Amino acid sequence: MSFIELSFPEKFNATERFVDWNVEQGRGNKTAIYHKDDEITYQEVLNNVNRTGNALKSLGIEMENRILLVAFDCPEFVYTFFGAMKIGAVPIPTNTMLMPEDYCYLLNDSRAKAVVVSKELLPNILQVKDKLMFLKNIIVVGGQVEGTIDFYELINGFSTECVAAPTTPDDPAFWLYSSGTTGFPKGTVHLHHDMSYSSELYAKGILGINENDRTYSVARLFFAYGLGNGLYFGFYAGGSIILHPGRPQPDHVLSVCTRYKPTLFFGVPTSYNAMLQVEGAKEKYDLSSIRLCASAGEALPGSVWKQWREMWGLEILDGIGSTEISHIYISNRAGKSRPDCSGKLVPGYEAKIVDGDGNLVPTGEAGILMIKGESTAACYWNKHEKTKNAFQGEWFNTGDRYYQDEEGYFIYAGRGDDMIKAGGIWVSPVEVEATLMQHPAVLECGVIGSADDDGLIKPKAFVVFKEGVTVNDELINEVKLFVKKTIAPYKFPRWIEQVDELPKTATGKIQRFILRQMDEQRRKL
Repeated sequence: MSFIELSFPEKFNATERFVDWNVEQGRGNKTAIYHKDDEITYQEVLNNVNRTGNALKSLGIEMENRILLVAFDCPEFVYTFFGAMKIGAVPIPTNTMLMPEDYCYLLNDSRAKAVVVSKELLPNILQVKDKLMFLKNIIVVGGQVEGTIDFYELINGFSTECVAAPTTPDDPAFWLYSSGTTGFPKGTVHLHHDMSYSSELYAKGILGINENDRTYSVARLFFAYGLGNGLYFGFYAGGSIILHPGRPQPDHVLSVCTRYKPTLFFGVPTSYNAMLQVEGAKEKYDLSSIRLCASAGEALPGSVWKQWREMWGLEILDGIGSTEISHIYISNRAGKSRPDCSGKLVPGYEAKIVDGDGNLVPTGEAGILMIKGESTAACYWNKHEKTKNAFQGEWFNTGDRYYQDEEGYFIYAGRGDDMIKAGGIWVSPVEVEATLMQHPAVLECGVIGSADDDGLIKPKAFVVFKEGVTVNDELINEVKLFVKKTIAPYKFPRWIEQVDELPKTATGKIQRFILRQMDEQRRKL
């Protein structure tokens, strides 16, 4: 049982708590969404959510029917997400950077009856339209297209009153497809009570979010991390959210912060590092409105944590979460954050670190992190074996290797399949990467295990060097020696390969399996 239990009525619809509630609390005229030049009030959000719900019902969308949401961060995303949920349907926020065949798989796997898609992304759906077995309606945000339904033409004639479907706290509310690096994506089924738990335990419990906060997230709304940061955390507290659909390039992100003045900023390690490289950023941009920064998605290098604090006077609260748990369950605390560390358990969650046989490991020893909490998804849709492997009773197997120190801090040691055994000793690629990042010539890096001439596995680093750096044998040897002197000598990368960029998932995580594939191909040449 969680340490913190929320109380829900027998009939509970998440939209009523996250949208209707704000108007009932007297915030109807308060700005809920900042989007480009628009300031949209909670009353306007409620009106459009209700119109959207009614419009979807008119298309034959019923309780538990799925709706794929392939839209940039915009108000229409919000209206569809909550409008679908209000009528008991299930919205599925979906990665906007996929290929047509990916959308074909997602639409057929989810059996979505409708898709709401940004006009710019529509060709990706139309290209596979003939292969879609269940799709009945294509609703377009951003303009009329022949053979599709225009979003506002659809909703504008409908009533601003909409009775919430009689869902329970345990009804399916929304799905998120995992951004796994192997195999087909898994539809992660979340329930109507899950967002309340994540909001109460992390957003309120750790960040102290309140109605005076404005949130801005680098991670987009289709990620579990971004969905909480950029949407439902703010609505849960009666605050405001900043939505900006532009690509999160460092100058753009800094400009958005300067213009809209967020109080809570949510980034990922890649974005923090990129912003630190912007020349003259302190003179050009103003981040004085921000009271707290958060990071997740992958381990934040300590060098980035330190540089960010030195440049902006702001600490980054690094944490770890997952799509399956809804959001962050281990986090640093304001005023007590540490570099190269994910922090402590968020109250309301439980954790254990186990070996391959499921036995608890001693303090200080790395093992697989298991998490228990009320925001955990119900299952993976139509993936019985994967569900059984990942959801073990009340516990979720994160697949992440961690160890816990004497003070209760959790330190990341890489994914279970990323660890390198060099000379019979486990080496964490994350530790080697964090050390490499401390060298002034290194911009980004990814570390894998690679076989030498004897077939023995040793660390190898793929490195993106900073602009203007002359890369030669002398520099390569200098970087190797730097690592060798900074951490245990057996951990230093025996090979360093310069690359222009690293392969990453849409969330910015380094895809080490692709680095391994690249290394294999090179060794065959």
